[in-house]
Amino acid sequence: MLLDQYRIGPYLNFTYLVAEDEGGEGVVIDPSFGIDPVLEAIDARRVKVRYILNTHSHADHVAGNRDVRERTGAKVLAHRVAPLHQDVSVDDGDSFAAGRLRFGVVHTPGHTKDSVLYVFEGNVATGDTLFVGECGRTDLPGGDPSEMYDSLQRRLVALDDALVVLPGHDYGPTPTSTIGREKRENYTLTPRTREEFLRFMQE
Repeated sequence: MLLDQYRIGPYLNFTYLVAEDEGGEGVVIDPSFGIDPVLEAIDARRVKVRYILNTHSHADHVAGNRDVRERTGAKVLAHRVAPLHQDVSVDDGDSFAAGRLRFGVVHTPGHTKDSVLYVFEGNVATGDTLFVGECGRTDLPGGDPSEMYDSLQRRLVALDDALVVLPGHDYGPTPTSTIGREKRENYTLTPRTREEFLRFMQE
């Protein structure tokens, strides 16, 4: 499998190019500002991009959608409530494929109403739900700390510890992690009651 991580744009965003192999079918996850290096890699590696996967609808995660779509003909895929153009709408528990690659969808509202994780081939693209050592903000429009509690403490911690975490920003000490490591080291995943978590997020 081909899996390239690009740190692009002014906000330390990570955009991912994923494919079966060079010349194979694949996806682009969260195309951000400054998408040119990813477009160049798509051409150089001859990737047939079938989908553009958006983990949520914030501008820094969708800014490159149009450019990738125009270059490749890929379909934009996002959660059904995401306020953006969607060719394919998904919800919690859905799955889809790009060639031999299989993807599962986990709905994780909290940062935004439309936040999702994409689980594929031993990896999980977490967008702004989970960073290495941190979690996403809940004080922006559409954010909800109570929903984030459920997303982190119920959905995310239930994932396989071996999954490689592919975050939406380069905010941590390393560019990737694992679910197991984050459960051990990420202070936002410390077991708490809902009330404790809400107080923690307010602080």
